[in-house]
Amino acid sequence: MKKNAVSEFEMEKQDFKIRLKRAISGGVPTTSYEEAPPGTYLPVPTNIQPAVPVPSQLPTAANSELEIKSPMIGTFYRAPSPESGPYVEVGTEVNPETVVCIIEAMKVMNEIKAEAKGTITQVMVENAKPVEFGQPLFKLRPS
Repeated sequence: MKKNAVSEFEMEKQDFKIRLKRAISGGVPTTSYEEAPPGTYLPVPTNIQPAVPVPSQLPTAANSELEIKSPMIGTFYRAPSPESGPYVEVGTEVNPETVVCIIEAMKVMNEIKAEAKGTITQVMVENAKPVEFGQPLFKLRPS
């Protein structure tokens, strides 16, 4: 929403309604979805924290590998098309701008970047499988 300068989005379909609102001056963004008859407007809760993408976790002494995590719910794809090879394999050297996969969400293909420099050590999701927000997709040994 910030990238496209959208401050509010509302969608209603049959008995489902979703409203997203981004705070402009440092306030807390709100997200709400309700099942209500069309034309019924319900108050939007303001205590919901925004979903912030968490691409990786900091390495610890016991585990020196980072996890590249899903920033959204969707379908995981390792390649840009069924005919193409995967973006990365185990052993691939990546930098923060390297695209490692695509996550399809609501018919939109979202490129996911490594956001760290290192070597891919493990692919943790099968191609064309659903993923959840924060789910580890890859393991990366930082360099």
